[in-house]
Amino acid sequence: MENVPIPNLINKFTNHLASLGKSKNTSIAYKKDLEQFSGYLASIEKYDIREIKKEDIEGFLKKILENNYTKKSASRKLNSIRSFFRYLKNENIVTTNPSLDVSHPKYAQQPPRILSKIEYRALRDYVKSHPRNYAIIEVLLQTGMRISELVNLKIENITDDYIIVRNKNSERRIPMNKSLKKAINNYLKTKNTIEKNQPLFTTRTGKPMIIRNIRQIISRCFQAVDINNATVNDLRNTFIAYQLAAGVSTDYVAKIVGHKRLSSTERYLSLVPHHEEKKQKLEEL
Repeated sequence: MENVPIPNLINKFTNHLASLGKSKNTSIAYKKDLEQFSGYLASIEKYDIREIKKEDIEGFLKKILENNYTKKSASRKLNSIRSFFRYLKNENIVTTNPSLDVSHPKYAQQPPRILSKIEYRALRDYVKSHPRNYAIIEVLLQTGMRISELVNLKIENITDDYIIVRNKNSERRIPMNKSLKKAINNYLKTKNTIEKNQPLFTTRTGKPMIIRNIRQIISRCFQAVDINNATVNDLRNTFIAYQLAAGVSTDYVAKIVGHKRLSSTERYLSLVPHHEEKKQKLEEL
């Protein structure tokens, strides 16, 4: 078989991910990891993917760790390489997957960051005078949805009682509590025009907000109210933990937040004191 340049194979792989319905951000993350790996291979004059050995992958991981990448980052990059080689093997481009013989760097996984009641109340109070930002915070804090799902919301996804989250191969309906309904309605009143297919959250100039916009807004809010070592995803973590603490069943919480594995939800139980699965409704924060 003729040698195909590794960058071309990476492009084929990321196109394959898109065909499977993977998000644009997922494809970009894989591509960045693999392009970094490809650059390392070029530096050691390895250009044929069929010649890549276990030692080459180990050398790449060693190199990035020496360049101050964390063990967690190195582990993620190894997962990207494994997925890449799995695809190549399924396409009969390679006959073996050398990455399977490479061990993940060991690191201690930090527990999810959960905002205290004082922290999330301070956050909400800080943005209350800004209808759009307040609605963004409320959606994330009262539904546990992912930031990528939030930026893809359209006005038509908002019903009287639910927010409908649509991914390529799935749909879920998240109940809205009174606080969230009020926040969204107050925000919609500030919009000059309202069309069903219009993005729910837009910039001042009317352009759809992107993930970077949301991260910047919430990071500034965290700083303003002295919430340290927190990220946007911690609003999702907070929602999950407080629902479980209120007694909402793990099955129901997993369904609402879109966890594919129940174990992803169950790992929060260790952070929840006196958990009892008894209720089947969402508790308001």
